[in-house]
Amino acid sequence: MNNPLIIINTITGEKIFKSLPVNEEVFFDGGVMITETDINGIITYANRKFREMTGFSKRELIGSPHSINRHPDMPKGAFRGMWRTITDKKIWSGYIKNMRKDGKFYWVQVFIQPKVDEDNTIIGYAATRKIATPEAVKEIEEIYNELQGDEHIEHKFFMSGEVIYGEEIASRS
Repeated sequence: MNNPLIIINTITGEKIFKSLPVNEEVFFDGGVMITETDINGIITYANRKFREMTGFSKRELIGSPHSINRHPDMPKGAFRGMWRTITDKKIWSGYIKNMRKDGKFYWVQVFIQPKVDEDNTIIGYAATRKIATPEAVKEIEEIYNELQGDEHIEHKFFMSGEVIYGEEIASRS
């Protein structure tokens, strides 16, 4: 059985041990956090701001699955909806609680879009992040707590294409 606290880097083969969550928030102070992945969600690029915020080194990140910084409080449905949206060649946006290497957490609003080649075939994904407002985090956290279990993995809130604050159930345009 896979251990969710161990990430295997696909390039180096090294095991990266994830911390247990620490209930301490680190506030994202802005700037631009960017990552790119291949079609399987393996990180191919992580800018300096992302590395600084997460505490992971470039060597640890490049070749690791993006779940390296997934916080266990995040409902699986959010990622199910995200993958469904981006593999359909649409942009997904939503609020994500991420976990740093030291176990502390931070919230961001994320925008993920597919990268396509000249034949319109998806070759990877690019993600950018911005500050999540305290009001958005408060509302989204309540919704995520309600929709945490596996029975909510296909909930319409997650399948809408966006997980938006202030709109009750988000809609895809």
